Amino acid sequence: MKLKYNPPSIVKNIFKQFHWATTDEKVLLTFDDGPNPGTTEKILLTLNQHNIKALFFCVGNNVDENDELTKAILENGHTIGNHTFNHKILNKLNNIDAKEEIEKTNSLLLEKYEYKLKYFRPPHGKLNFKVKNLISESGLKCVMWSLLTYDYQNDFKKVKFAIDNYLAKNSIIVLHDSNKSKDIIIDSIKYIADSVKERGFRFGEANECLK
Repeated sequence: MKLKYNPPSIVKNIFKQFHWATTDEKVLLTFDDGPNPGTTEKILLTLNQHNIKALFFCVGNNVDENDELTKAILENGHTIGNHTFNHKILNKLNNIDAKEEIEKTNSLLLEKYEYKLKYFRPPHGKLNFKVKNLISESGLKCVMWSLLTYDYQNDFKKVKFAIDNYLAKNSIIVLHDSNKSKDIIIDSIKYIADSVKERGFRFGEANECLK
């Protein structure tokens, strides 16, 4: 059961240059797939209420279509990471198209927001050696996770189960900024915040957690 929430050690060893946990024993909260009207606003408000700075792995196409939400993420002091331009699974693409998925998002954030991306997460966490090499060539740090909450199944009980059983002081937690999780996202963030506090852990920011 544990492997469903925390990737197996053999995978972490094969891709050991990637970040599978934080390096400073602080919890890092991450959100995939946004920005997304209807969820990003809720997420930002709830994070501010709990004084949490998160890492948003944004899809380039969503960034391009949601200028104000992208600005709001940055203005609220959060970090944006690269989640490809079209949320395509890179190991199913040829090298040229896969490279473009990464570079197009890098260029968009730099040109439109003067923001240089540092972090990358492959859609659905799909990896192979081709993807590993592409990430290395891009100069981005690949950030995976140690705690998948399954919030995209829109079942708060499953999120609670994941946090209750697998939260650790160096967790990288995955939530989703998408319609799939919009009904439970506020409760999920609040439950994680309370659980981190109750266990005596602390939240960290990307730049300190991913050194």
